[in-house]
Amino acid sequence: MAKILIVEDNALNIKLFCDLLAAHGHEPEAVTDSRNALDAARSFSPDLVITDIQLPHVSGLELIRMIRGDAQLAEVPIMAVTAYSARGDEERIRAAGAQAYVSKPISVARFAHTVDELLAGKHEEVLSGTEPSPRT
Repeated sequence: MAKILIVEDNALNIKLFCDLLAAHGHEPEAVTDSRNALDAARSFSPDLVITDIQLPHVSGLELIRMIRGDAQLAEVPIMAVTAYSARGDEERIRAAGAQAYVSKPISVARFAHTVDELLAGKHEEVLSGTEPSPRT
């Protein structure tokens, strides 16, 4: 079981993400106000952070940079989730320090696969918008 911090301001998305993660045996913790996310991450000590990009107050990109700059959290994998996917977004998100990027509306299979890959330490192969390939 992994501890997973979710930073999301939409209640329906929080419920979906928490339910999916709990169903897969993880311990989700949700933060709705991005201004509290860094402190919540420090106290929760997550194995993975999932953050929306379009957040009020502190954007997801800013939050990713803050996590990367924090000695306690710098090595925690980060998955960015966003409904707004414009040209160059994935590059900006990865440059900020996220290992994965998933577009909303999410595919449940893609979301679960990405979480599993990040928790297993397989960051480099996690791509946006594609279904998981069969294992050989």
